[in-house]
Amino acid sequence: MKNFVYLKKFFKSIIILTLSVLLFYTFGLISDKKNVLANTKNNKPNVEVFKTPSCGCCYGYVLFLEKEQFNVKETDMRSLHSIKQKYNIPLEMQSCHTTIIGKYFIEGHVPLEAVNKLLKEQPDIDGIALPGMPIGTPGMPGKKEEPFVVYQLIDGKFSIFMTI
Repeated sequence: MKNFVYLKKFFKSIIILTLSVLLFYTFGLISDKKNVLANTKNNKPNVEVFKTPSCGCCYGYVLFLEKEQFNVKETDMRSLHSIKQKYNIPLEMQSCHTTIIGKYFIEGHVPLEAVNKLLKEQPDIDGIALPGMPIGTPGMPGKKEEPFVVYQLIDGKFSIFMTI
């Protein structure tokens, strides 16, 4: 008889919980799963990474961004010349991939500290760049061997944004 009372309470709780969830969905108090997942991504913006399909370190950078909870779209291209030209990225500032976040470009294997600074401060620049493919940067193997100098670019001209 005792077990029956516990079972009755258990099923009553399940019914109340189910009805509560249905009411929340009906009145829009619980958003759909997609929106709930978006909110768990710390409101990080969507990014698009332009890369060549065979570059392993570019894919490593994509994985890094995803791990940091960015919503990443990969765009594979045979040549990135048109992207570099569109964003006026000089040859000496170029790397193997270009990431677009809102109104900014991020050229190369830029560490999270610089990306976060860019997004927080929103300076009046075109984007930031870490030229080449320095060892130990996100997506690149090895340990950091030297400071990473990240540059800010405005109309193709560059100056130091930060050193990490």
